[in-house]
Amino acid sequence: MTDIGSTPAELPGKAHGRSGSLLTESPMMKSRNAAEFRFRAYGLTAIVVALLTLAITLFTIVRDGTPAFFQAKLTYQVFIDAAVVDKNGTADPVEMAKVTTIGYARLLSNSLLAYLDEKGVAVEGMTDKEITDMISKDAPARLRDRVLADPSLVGQTITVKALVGGRIDGYLKGRVTRESSANDSNVTPRQLDMADRMVEAGILRSGFNWRFLTAPDASDLRPEAAGLGIALMGTLYMMMLVLIFTLPIAVAASIYLEEFAPKNWFTDLIEVNISNLAAVPSIVYGILGLAAFINFAGLPSSAPIVGALVLTLMTLPTIIIATRSAIRAVPPSIRDAALGVGASKMQTVFHHVLPLAAPGILTGTILGLASALGETGPLLLIGMVAFVTNYPASPLDGGFMDPATALPVQVYSWASRSDPAFIERSSGAIIVLLIFLVCMNIVAILLRRRFERRW
Repeated sequence: MTDIGSTPAELPGKAHGRSGSLLTESPMMKSRNAAEFRFRAYGLTAIVVALLTLAITLFTIVRDGTPAFFQAKLTYQVFIDAAVVDKNGTADPVEMAKVTTIGYARLLSNSLLAYLDEKGVAVEGMTDKEITDMISKDAPARLRDRVLADPSLVGQTITVKALVGGRIDGYLKGRVTRESSANDSNVTPRQLDMADRMVEAGILRSGFNWRFLTAPDASDLRPEAAGLGIALMGTLYMMMLVLIFTLPIAVAASIYLEEFAPKNWFTDLIEVNISNLAAVPSIVYGILGLAAFINFAGLPSSAPIVGALVLTLMTLPTIIIATRSAIRAVPPSIRDAALGVGASKMQTVFHHVLPLAAPGILTGTILGLASALGETGPLLLIGMVAFVTNYPASPLDGGFMDPATALPVQVYSWASRSDPAFIERSSGAIIVLLIFLVCMNIVAILLRRRFERRW
């Protein structure tokens, strides 16, 4: 028998000459609890600040970029006068192509003035030139292309949706005000009054601008006509080539270094260099691409193939590191079991290790491509900032060698121009770029879940 259960438990502090109760918080415990509370508060504050910064950034981009997806247009009737566009009366597109946009601009202007008179839309003291200047300089070119594509329109009255100038479009979006128009040589207060009259008459309205996603870039005189068509194609071409170049090389190099390479000073040197290359500034790869691929190899500047090669050099170290980590994460017991039942080293790697590492490899590859998608500096050095108005051909027709640009470069180009309409479009291009990145990250998550295996 023992009486240990009948006596109260001795407090740990009493053994050291201290007294107290387990229910009473000691000064040391108070200090520890306060430190833990502060640490949690710091962490929570950091998360709140990060989320708040992200929310403000996204809100600003969406607020400034959403208007780029909408465009104001004039809808009215235009008579295609044969005396202007087909003087010989042959309806031959070759002969009609000799008529410049000046003739079509005259058709648009005369028809607009007549249409406004018919509708009774007028502003006191406004001249005909002020009215016709509201039409975008891009509208005659579009009308010309439409007539040349269908010569049967000659002699007919057709409905035309003509873009208005950037200032009028900005007025409908709230970017241009009457106060700012008083000091702007590109717009007058009377034109803004006429825009209000046109909106009331149903002639001028704003709608979704599909051409922002399909049209090429435009000059400084036609900001309302600028689009992302060529930049989107150039980006797709580059990402396709980067994926084709990087994935086989990165996987092969990672498998060799992790599974087959001997552990000596030479492989250690290779691993150190791979880690160092992952930290090299991207602009250095642009200088390397300019010297190696353009000056030495003679590849055309501003071509997707050159941009893909430069981004491949920049992305390879990152993907190799991610791939090696995925291979290293496979338990050694998997290898031992495969070798124990008679599998060769090659069979062990390709039948067991690689399938288990596939989710990490694919995720690392897509995230590496997403990082390369936002690079601008290397592409600027190889000439992809050039003003390109012709779409590259299809990949089967050598489109990888045609001049093009990329989304981040297009953002930089528009943001560096002075017209506010281009600043608006640069924010819209950022939204498209963010959608690209989100889609790539979603693909990475889906691939990881699709190929993930449990062991």
